Amino acid sequence: MSAARPLPRLIERLPKVRGRLTEKAALAGITWFRVGGPAEVMFRPADVDDLRQFIKAKPVDVPVTVIGVGSNLLVRDGGIPGVTIRLGRGFAAIAAEGAVVRAGAAALDVNVALAARDAGIGGLEFLSGIPGTVGGALRMNAGAYGREVKDVLVAAEAVCAQGCLRRLEPAAMGLSYRHCAVPEDWIFVAAEFEGAQADSRVIAARMDEIARARAGTQPIRTRTGGSTFANPPGAKAWELIDRAGCRGLRQGGATVSEMHCNFLINTGGASAADIEGLGEEVRRRVREHSGVELQWEIRRVGIPAGGAP
Repeated sequence: MSAARPLPRLIERLPKVRGRLTEKAALAGITWFRVGGPAEVMFRPADVDDLRQFIKAKPVDVPVTVIGVGSNLLVRDGGIPGVTIRLGRGFAAIAAEGAVVRAGAAALDVNVALAARDAGIGGLEFLSGIPGTVGGALRMNAGAYGREVKDVLVAAEAVCAQGCLRRLEPAAMGLSYRHCAVPEDWIFVAAEFEGAQADSRVIAARMDEIARARAGTQPIRTRTGGSTFANPPGAKAWELIDRAGCRGLRQGGATVSEMHCNFLINTGGASAADIEGLGEEVRRRVREHSGVELQWEIRRVGIPAGGAP
């Protein structure tokens, strides 16, 4: 009896692309927590057409996960099965015209704010206080310092699950606090934001104020993933965590920040399991103390170490 033929590797089943496909791509180095296993296959499309053709041609059973710069992301220790898509240089352009700034989904939020400042467009300063990319900001309706993406969004563009490019108006996106109703398997590729003409010096002063506020209240120079839990209606997550006695709580190499207890920190030797386990312990203690069920704001993807897809 002849030996069974080995199953083809995932990368051998994928369509040809103009961008780059990489097997077992390391992810820990690109996430802000600096933890997590590899991507089974990483795809970095050359441009929107490359992405569309890939989505159209890929096998239907292959799962897709989209990541940005990893600022609000926890990759589990077993890595991410299937294809992980990371948009790069071909999706990072920013252009301002009138009071509108158009940006690719891979553009950093802070760079959009800087471009708006240079063009004398006010109202987008809050983006400088949001770590991450435009794509991630759209996906979670990110916000900071009194404003949210939905307050300034003109339209977004996304590649749907069938590979078609769609233009989306804000009213059709179901945007609410840290929520977007656009299907998870749609991939944002660009957005247009509108502000108002203003003095660049006034805009710069507001951005400086935001930078000082972040540095003074958040552990931004640590291995963290930003705000861990969304604020429940009528409450602040950090206050509930503090009242439940979780400030400084530790699990393995992970700890709750002493500076801002809605931030979890990798102190240097944490695993993704340490961080997620600590977060779940915080949720348990808050639930027991106040009856409030905290919801994760950090996106958690992948499988545990030794797990199966």
